[in-house]
Amino acid sequence: MGRGASRTGPTSFKQPTLGPVKEVAAGLPAVVSAWKHGIANMGPLDSAKTLSRANQHTGFDCPGCAWPDPSEPSPFEYCENGAKAIADEATNKVIQDSFWKENSVLSLARKSDVWLNAQGRLSKPLIMEKDSNHYKPIDWDRAFGIIGAALFNLENQDDAYFYTSGRASNEAAFLWQLLARQHGTNNLPDCSNMCHESSGVALGESIGIGKGTVRLEDFDHSDLIVVVGQNPGTNHPRMLSALRSAKKSGSSVLSINPIRETGMRGFRHPQNPIDMLGSGVKIADDHVDIRINGDMALFRAIGSVMIENGWIDKSFIDSSTSGYDSYVKASKKINWDEIEKATGQSESRIRDLATLFSRSRSTIICWAMGITQHRNSVDTIREIVNVLLLGGHIGRPGAGVCPVRGHSNVQGDRTVGITHAPSEKFLAAIEKRYGVHPVDRHGADAVHTVERMRERGGIFLSLGGNFLSAMSDTDRTAEALESCSLTVQISTKLNRSHLITGETAIILPCLGRTDEQVTSKGPQILSVENSMGVVHMSKGSNTRPSMSMRSEPTIIAGIARKRQDMAGGAIQWLDLGSDFSLIREGIEATVPGFEAYNSRILRPSGFELPNPPRDTRTFRTSSGRAEFSAAEISSFAPDDGAYTMMTIRSHDQFNTTIYTDNDRYRGISGSRRIVLMSKDDMRERGFKTGQMVDLTTTGVDRNMKSGEWSVVPYEIPKGCVATYFPESNHLIPIESYAEGSFTPTSKSVSVLING
Repeated sequence: MGRGASRTGPTSFKQPTLGPVKEVAAGLPAVVSAWKHGIANMGPLDSAKTLSRANQHTGFDCPGCAWPDPSEPSPFEYCENGAKAIADEATNKVIQDSFWKENSVLSLARKSDVWLNAQGRLSKPLIMEKDSNHYKPIDWDRAFGIIGAALFNLENQDDAYFYTSGRASNEAAFLWQLLARQHGTNNLPDCSNMCHESSGVALGESIGIGKGTVRLEDFDHSDLIVVVGQNPGTNHPRMLSALRSAKKSGSSVLSINPIRETGMRGFRHPQNPIDMLGSGVKIADDHVDIRINGDMALFRAIGSVMIENGWIDKSFIDSSTSGYDSYVKASKKINWDEIEKATGQSESRIRDLATLFSRSRSTIICWAMGITQHRNSVDTIREIVNVLLLGGHIGRPGAGVCPVRGHSNVQGDRTVGITHAPSEKFLAAIEKRYGVHPVDRHGADAVHTVERMRERGGIFLSLGGNFLSAMSDTDRTAEALESCSLTVQISTKLNRSHLITGETAIILPCLGRTDEQVTSKGPQILSVENSMGVVHMSKGSNTRPSMSMRSEPTIIAGIARKRQDMAGGAIQWLDLGSDFSLIREGIEATVPGFEAYNSRILRPSGFELPNPPRDTRTFRTSSGRAEFSAAEISSFAPDDGAYTMMTIRSHDQFNTTIYTDNDRYRGISGSRRIVLMSKDDMRERGFKTGQMVDLTTTGVDRNMKSGEWSVVPYEIPKGCVATYFPESNHLIPIESYAEGSFTPTSKSVSVLING
């Protein structure tokens, strides 16, 4: 099946140009880069106007990361990469009808991701019919009719899959899950399955809520902030402002990561003249160059030393936790030789780190994909929680867990019902409110969506995102999409998932965050939830580039109404799709914490959702206490002769959206087919800088090989290498995922390197 389109784009690659690694993030170069992207996409006046509304109380939420806004935002409350994401979405470039006549899917698939993204906004509904290689315009009503009929005519309702991007608003996400559940499935894979699913599972088991427990203001009241498995300078740049402020308030910052990233080296605040003109502020007071996936061993060893020396909050442990005795027994069994091998750190070094933890009255631990995308990720996160529980650092000012979300509303989407494993309470509330009868069996997450579609086909519908490029195992993901009878993409820009499709493919152009949301009922507002549980308004004001574009809730309602007309049901879909306040009333009726949603969302800073561990030190676990974990220590060991590979982003990239082939902070430009490798490993293998090599995944019974990668020397632990995604997703087996969360193991892949 499939049209034979390239799954990866161009097959010829340029050698990179290498320069020095940057010691300081942001500053004037970031300002120049932000405005360069803005002017190129929007022009100087529209760029200034649009950026001035980013992350403001009456403006729109940045479509980049989910870092929270301060209570009093500055006039320039955005970072370099946020500005790029805004400019990318708000571009005045629009794809015209002639484009689709001139370019077949086969020819487009040979273009790079950078080229595809640069073509501009999608402007009209499109269809590519069976046996065709060209998209062509289609009117909205016919598109809705085809999709609605396809859903209605499915022999098995569970053969429909409703994927969600983290950029969808609360309102769009709620309607999306309502459509899926009225249809009769809980197949709601989402981007969280690929990133912080491990965090949600681990935190739910340990503290009773799958979210972080800190507020933004806690950073200024913390003694110690630990940033582990995370690259804030590129992936969450506004976090650097919070770390800078924390350091000025007396906090220490500890970085734990295989690579010492630029943002943790130093930071020039782009809105501070002293920083801009000076050498900047050193962010990390200390850096631990841990081996890939050595984090669980490290935190178990730190906890062991704290127990050994009595550096614990016994009162909190006795009153608020369970499982401590089992954890103590496990901590006493550590083997320091094994700990040193797994972490790459000496016993004395780890004992010094434990001393640092013991001196802190209030500790925050932050993490991202470097922690969540391993086979043992759930256990690792629970080990991080163990160390915080030892010191009583939950429900205390300046302390707590802080999983940093990388997509602007991925947290909110989960809160309002985007999950393949809904609670009985939520399903009952949906039934009571809308008269639907949701199935109670769990649906498919992202991994199982790929596996089931490869086997059975079906219908794949995507609310934003780029599933092909985001998912592991590019070939199997492509096979899954090509096995479908219909694929539907609700999108703002062209991406590779539009080119690897089912027998029939439909693209529906939607409005973005920066666009004014106007329906038949007039101007509307949307809402999102940030990484720290604050729900707030998002109101775009840009005139839509094409009058053919529609808002996401309006599109979802149009599909749902057509299906309901055939299948039956009483949901007033057209009203929901035109009056977003009605959607918020539905959320209020079905999701705890959203009381008076429509009025509270108008507050300048929005409102905070309940967080029992933080607010009252209460834990909704089976025991009613915070749970220690005593899981057996594990780490990733590559096969003989192989290396441990992790995937990373470049600085000119937001998730699967790639702006250029450059990585300014790491001093690499002109190519993304890069293998970062230690100088010692290169010397042992006889590799020269820029040498072309092939990568082959080990431990699988099928060919997973990728050629033409360029070796670049870098400061990374021996035996470890790093590559950019999505290019290296081809090497991550679909059957390799985190135990308990099914998150792909993008940060621990065993690869052979041959040149």
